Amino acid sequence: MSKAESSTRAAGEESLIYVRRIHRRDLNRVWEFLKKVFRDVNRETVEYQRPRSKKRFLEVYEEEGVEQLLFEVRAAHGQEIVGYAECAFEITGTDNWMNERYFTKHDMRPLFVEELAVHPEYQGRGVGAFMLEQLEHLARIHGCTHLVLEVAENNDGALKFYRKRSFYRLDAAIFMAKKVAVDAELLPPRALKKPRNPEALGAPAKPKRAPRRPLKARSGEKRSSAPPPASRPLPAARPPGPATDEEIDPLDEAENDGGGDPP
Repeated sequence: MSKAESSTRAAGEESLIYVRRIHRRDLNRVWEFLKKVFRDVNRETVEYQRPRSKKRFLEVYEEEGVEQLLFEVRAAHGQEIVGYAECAFEITGTDNWMNERYFTKHDMRPLFVEELAVHPEYQGRGVGAFMLEQLEHLARIHGCTHLVLEVAENNDGALKFYRKRSFYRLDAAIFMAKKVAVDAELLPPRALKKPRNPEALGAPAKPKRAPRRPLKARSGEKRSSAPPPASRPLPAARPPGPATDEEIDPLDEAENDGGGDPP
């Protein structure tokens, strides 16, 4: 700070506004500043919320052809951000609705003002006017013919500010909406049916046995009315002792030989 500036502040005169290009170390401070400035605006407008995502804000710093200017008031405790301006010499961003051919057709070489933010406590103190004067100066030395910016139609204060400084409406685009009657995707609640046996509620259901059906005779066969053959009589009991070859049952012999199904 120069001696002249120190003596000026000591005399109680107005503080000075300084402008400089943004530095990487300023990014976090500027991000918090923008959130503060646009907090109330975002509650009232349908346009895209500002500031954009922090990721996008950090990406802008790395882009070519974009100017980010910081306006500060210097005090004994340090520099206080009172304004931020962002402008580009060509249409940038994937969410931009502007038609570049419109400007070519009308022989316009605009400087696009992407962002213009003034600290709420410093509004009405000449900060915004100084910022626009700086942007107009930047446009002039770069051969631009117009300053082009976007403002919400219901932002009466901003519209009055820009019209007072010779800005005019460039196009007639307006946000319009119509309410559409739609059905809910999910069905409403539905009452459960009463259980048949309240006492057995929660008990596991017993499987029902299917009634036995009489066997049907195969085609070509007749059901015999004769009684079933008599069962094979059990062999008479014999005293213990080794069995002779004649007493061995053929079925038992097959089992002893490791029998099974015949080959």
